[in-house]
Amino acid sequence: MPVKQAEFFVSNSDPAKCPKPDRPEYAFIGRSNVGKSSLINMLTSRSSLAKISGKPGKTQLINHFIIDNEWYLVDLPGYGYAQVSKTEREKFAALIDGYLTSRPNLLCIFVLVDSRIAPQKLDLDFMANLGERGLPFVIVFTKTEKLGPTKLQTTLETYRDRLLEDWEEAPQFFVTSAVTAAGREDILSFIRPLNERYKK
Repeated sequence: MPVKQAEFFVSNSDPAKCPKPDRPEYAFIGRSNVGKSSLINMLTSRSSLAKISGKPGKTQLINHFIIDNEWYLVDLPGYGYAQVSKTEREKFAALIDGYLTSRPNLLCIFVLVDSRIAPQKLDLDFMANLGERGLPFVIVFTKTEKLGPTKLQTTLETYRDRLLEDWEEAPQFFVTSAVTAAGREDILSFIRPLNERYKK
């Protein structure tokens, strides 16, 4: 079942000023230029809901979108963007950390990784930190239309093997493409039962 309504709700730079936690919430995060805005637009079938920029590091606030008046989709700043000062990186890290640890309605974090790139320490460390804190997350492989089926399968197996070096069980993952809409129904089907359980 597709998203019927998706609207921008609010942006802010202070987790304490986020909307009242009265709806289930899902956060999307990844390294800069991973295709986060494109993925959000694909999931919601809105071509310009999240602003797409050719310049990495554009998202610098916590952006809440309300979906079908039922749940929040949250667009978080990218992590690890090198072309800002150390002070700015630390500010973004504190913003992200403050958000992730203060939302009782945050049901899952979608960690985006570029399917064309080998497992990166930055992503692996971020996931390890989530795991250590007991924060629920899944992995979303983006830009998969740029890989053929064989290469994609090899990439997924390589990533799984690398994760299993540190994890007893590899986190759940989704294979997506903002170009072909691959993965849209898989992710929405994952979210729906979580929303239902939240209501009970």
